[in-house]
Amino acid sequence: MGFFLQDGNQLFTGALVLMLMIAVLEGVMLMIGVGISDMLDNLLPDMDIDLDAPETEAGGVLTKLLGWLRFGEVPALILLVAFLVSFGVTGLLIQMFSESLLGMLLPGWLLAIPVLFLALPQVRFVGNVLRRFAVGDETEAVGRKTFVGRVAVITIGEASAGSPAEARFSDEFGTTHYVMVEPDTGEIFSQGEQVLLVEERGACFRVIRPTNAHLLHNN
Repeated sequence: MGFFLQDGNQLFTGALVLMLMIAVLEGVMLMIGVGISDMLDNLLPDMDIDLDAPETEAGGVLTKLLGWLRFGEVPALILLVAFLVSFGVTGLLIQMFSESLLGMLLPGWLLAIPVLFLALPQVRFVGNVLRRFAVGDETEAVGRKTFVGRVAVITIGEASAGSPAEARFSDEFGTTHYVMVEPDTGEIFSQGEQVLLVEERGACFRVIRPTNAHLLHNN
């Protein structure tokens, strides 16, 4: 226990403690019929998320990074937990080797950035595995190309030109899909609004406002 609480390890230990707190809270919330994942989807737009920032070079890099991490295809809560575990475990393992070889721990603030870069591929791996697992059997698999024509609901962020947001819908097999969406026209779609997926472009889908006919067809 002393190793985990040393100054150089507090950042990584804290990440694992936060993960455990989320797991316990999720279990308690599920017992009363409420999931943290949905709550997180509702709370994130009110925080300083850069998803609805104006289109900039940095914003484009962020969008590509989120798509690479499978953000929008896997629930945000799962990716958050995967990041906390990867960050905490990777940092502690490096500190264990450092103490074994050098007889000392590296400064946590100095180690945080390389550990962050080591954790991101692990988050992507988890996202890839869970995305494939969620699809189910080949006979019930729903490819991304079949998403066009479906009506989804904006769950995270505000979708505007050059600024994607996360949207969610369920297919005919009951599988929930998370996709990044961006308006096909100059419209802006806020959290809770329904959108019609009309075209796949890379990691995102172009969307428009659905008509009553689209809503009836998807229902």
